[in-house]
This record gives sequence, C-alpha cells and structure tokens, in this order.
Amino acid sequence: MSNWRLLLTRPAEECAALAATLAEQGVYSSSLPLLAIEALAETPEQRATILDLDRYCAVIVVSKPAARLGLDLLDRYWPQPPAAPIWFSVGAATAEILDDYGLSVHYPEQGDDSEALLALPQLQQLLVAAPTPRVLILRGEGGRELLAERLRGQGVAVDYLSLYRRLLPHYPPAALAERVRAERLNGLVVSSGQGFCHLHELAGEHWPSLARLPLFVPSPRVAEQARAAGAKTIVDCRGASAVALLAALQAQPAPTSDA
Repeated sequence: MSNWRLLLTRPAEECAALAATLAEQGVYSSSLPLLAIEALAETPEQRATILDLDRYCAVIVVSKPAARLGLDLLDRYWPQPPAAPIWFSVGAATAEILDDYGLSVHYPEQGDDSEALLALPQLQQLLVAAPTPRVLILRGEGGRELLAERLRGQGVAVDYLSLYRRLLPHYPPAALAERVRAERLNGLVVSSGQGFCHLHELAGEHWPSLARLPLFVPSPRVAEQARAAGAKTIVDCRGASAVALLAALQAQPAPTSDA
C-alpha cells in the first residue's frame, strides 16, 4: 500500500480514470478538477480548414479534447477520412482516441511533450520528403507555440485549428487548501502548464504552504514554470500518462508527515 495521498487536477473525466488506475495500485487520491473544457462554436474558418484537410502532409493533435473535437469535425465533413495527411499526437492517450477512430497515428513512446514529438523520426522523414510541407495543429485556444515555431524554423507552413478553451471551474477561495488539509494529502499532480497556472491561482494566499508539497508535473517546461512560482519539490514524470505518474511515485518516497 502506497503512502502517497494525491490531489488530482485534470478535467473531471480524466481525473476519474486516473483515480481508478491509482486505486488499483493502492494509491489514495482526491479529485479537484482545475481544467474545464469548453468547445468553441464552429466558425467558417474552422469549416474551411477541415474541408481542406487533404492539403496538409501532417496533422498534429496535441491533447485528448483536441482529438475528440477534431474527430467530430472530421465526421461532419469527411464521410471517409482522406488518405493524406499523416496523423501525429503528442502522447499515447491522445493517439488511442485517434486509433480507435480508425486513423493510423504516430506518437513518441518516450515523453508526452512537444520536444519528444519534434524528434520523432516519422515526422522528420515526412517533412523532408514533402515538396512543400504544410502541417495542421489541432489544439486549444491560446496553446503553446513551440511546435509551430520549431516547424516554421524548418521551413514548414503551419496552420492552427483551435477547437476549445480551458477554464478554471468556480471554487470557493480556500477550496484547494481545505481539501489538502481535510484529506491529509501529501502530493499535488498537474498535467499541463495551464493546469499548474490554475492550481497556483486557486491556491491564492495559501500557496506558500502548498508549495512545500511534492508537485508532480509532466515535463521539464512545466517543472521550470513551477520552480519559478516557488514550488519546492518538483517531480518531472516525463509524461502525463498514468504509467509515467506511477513510475515517478515509485521513485519518489512519500513525505513522512501529513500535509
């Protein structure tokens, strides 16, 4: 039985799935979703982009919500998905959604982040082979720019299809600190940079004490973000999957005193 007692902060459905996996391994968790997904209303620009899907050599899907909403659009306008483009995802969980739909998808097996995807041989080979490479990125509103910047630096034309926005659900100001105290939680888990921003925002005046708890993050980028905000013990899981989190929990001893 693990001594970890974790706060999970993903969207509600993902919290439930992760909590079930952790429970199977004897890890206690409490869910306080800090990311709510709101689909954007369909626009003429969205429609035009999806109808022109076959002009791209690759589509990169950066998250599970982007996969689900992107497939909804594909269903609406493409009775049969076009042979081009080739599909890529940042992580295995997003790839699974695309694969279940019947798409062939490539993703990095080590690391659920943009850097790992950019290093993927299948993506680099495709971009070199294409006469005029053009890539479409399915993402949330205001997502990270690294992928597009790096690809454009290689001479690739990049377009975005923004499908949703991430919101911080409404909670009373002290909800986070009270949950940690009431359930004697000794670790915090975030799955993205925006998830950490919402954690930090909701913590408010209680952040100095919460910052002493071990914080599990999915990537070096989010680790640096948390470090800059004053988090004291940061564990980089090198991925946002349940497998990555469980491996990090096994490698990191739980605090001996209650939080």
